[in-house]
Amino acid sequence: MKPLKAELMLLVVTLFWGSSYIFMKMGLGTLGEFNLIALRFGLAFCLAALLFHKRLKRVDARTLKYGALLGFLLLGVFTCITFGLKTTTTSNAGFLVALTVIFVPMIDVLVFKKRVAPPQVFGSILAIAGIGLLTLNATLRIQSGDFLCILAAVFYAVQILVTGKAVKTSDSLNIGILQLGFAGGFALVLSTLFETPSLPSTLPGWIAILALGILCSACGFILQPVAQKYTSPTRTGLIFSLEPVFAALFGYWFAGEQLSIQGYTGAALVLLGIIASELLGKISFSRISEEPERI
Repeated sequence: MKPLKAELMLLVVTLFWGSSYIFMKMGLGTLGEFNLIALRFGLAFCLAALLFHKRLKRVDARTLKYGALLGFLLLGVFTCITFGLKTTTTSNAGFLVALTVIFVPMIDVLVFKKRVAPPQVFGSILAIAGIGLLTLNATLRIQSGDFLCILAAVFYAVQILVTGKAVKTSDSLNIGILQLGFAGGFALVLSTLFETPSLPSTLPGWIAILALGILCSACGFILQPVAQKYTSPTRTGLIFSLEPVFAALFGYWFAGEQLSIQGYTGAALVLLGIIASELLGKISFSRISEEPERI
């Protein structure tokens, strides 16, 4: 698969995830946090396993371990987001979770000792500045919900990096399916311990679960590892930074929300960040590494 095609797939995934904020709000009206996560990922796993049951027969121990680890990281991401939304606004949550764009190259450098090309750093800065303009308001306060959303961004960044490593030695499709099952299973255990698991009791609840399970989870998290195999983790993080842009568009279409001039400026900066990383990133960073070290 060519990198361009892989990145277009990741863009579709980001579109699905941009719609998830509306559906999560709908689902949380009648379901507990862990219950919602369990139903979302449980449904996604069942559908994916049904479609690709022959492929799953070839799962080995390494793939199973990666699936469990990525499932745990997904649980961390969505647990932090759902509980964080109780004490922070959607705008704050969108901005803070989008810090993934910054955490991906940061962790890549600090933990995996990799070098990030300057154009990607520049693109990341543009993108995060745009997200700030798009989602922040003048009353931003650091509350427990804000901290949880920052923690969600850390989980998200680690999940992206671990996925990038996992798909190099294991079947990317099986990893995508297994992480759904493990995330749903972990959430079901927590829901049993701290909540009363149940099915949606209203039409909006069912719509939310079906949309989250089929589009945002089954399609999203299966396509992500498949596509990510053919692009870099930093580029993946930048594409995912479009999530709040899509969230704003869905808010406009379905809830009548309109962006201010500041919001449109922020959306433009995010797009410029993506374009800067894509175009300027063509300049080979290997030239720098091939130059003799100056003593």
